[in-house]
Amino acid sequence: MLSFVAGIVNVTGFLAVQRLTTNVTGHFAFFVDEIFKLNFWLGFIYFLYIFFFFLGSFVSNLIVEIISKKNDRFIYVIPTVFESFILLFLAVFGQFMISQNPNFLVCSLLFAMGLQNSLVTTISNSTVRTTHLTGLFTDLGIELSQLFFYKQKDQKHKLFSSIKLRLTIIIFFFLGGLLGGIFYSTLKLFVLAIAATVLIIGILYDDLKLKLIKQNRNHNNEKRHTTAHFQ
Repeated sequence: MLSFVAGIVNVTGFLAVQRLTTNVTGHFAFFVDEIFKLNFWLGFIYFLYIFFFFLGSFVSNLIVEIISKKNDRFIYVIPTVFESFILLFLAVFGQFMISQNPNFLVCSLLFAMGLQNSLVTTISNSTVRTTHLTGLFTDLGIELSQLFFYKQKDQKHKLFSSIKLRLTIIIFFFLGGLLGGIFYSTLKLFVLAIAATVLIIGILYDDLKLKLIKQNRNHNNEKRHTTAHFQ
């Protein structure tokens, strides 16, 4: 779901302001190019793009660390809600920003993607990213080549699981981008409201799943306790 959201943001941001809004690799190249051309103001703008992605990552992990000291249940909820709020805000006011201050729109989207990238990195223990595909395709290429050499059953099972995960993330990023491209012509930046809704659905689904797991666990514990009592 996070990859799907990133795909929407990636295409929507590019169609709206012709800027990359889910990663900063290209912005760093443009930053250096403008500095060498002595266009310091444009160079500073590209630096801000990079900085706001970094700031989003910093804030996301800061929130996670603070909440982890108080209540682990909300450790990933708050950053996701924060990202949803940003996307909803941009969905409503983004069209106005394009005419008044498009760079603020870009910085806001990059901040949101920095939040998400940091969050999913923490969730997966640095296994995957969802806001861009460079690392995913690199890892996928490595793991596909390893299939020719890893012959043991447990090794192959682990590889297949990892390949399946990466392919799923790539496919959902593509689907998100496709949806963003299709609906942007009619909805414009309101497409970002779809992305925010997907995030909220993800939180609600995760909460419901957690409650069901706890209910089953409590039921099983009561059943074992009752059995032990009669024995």
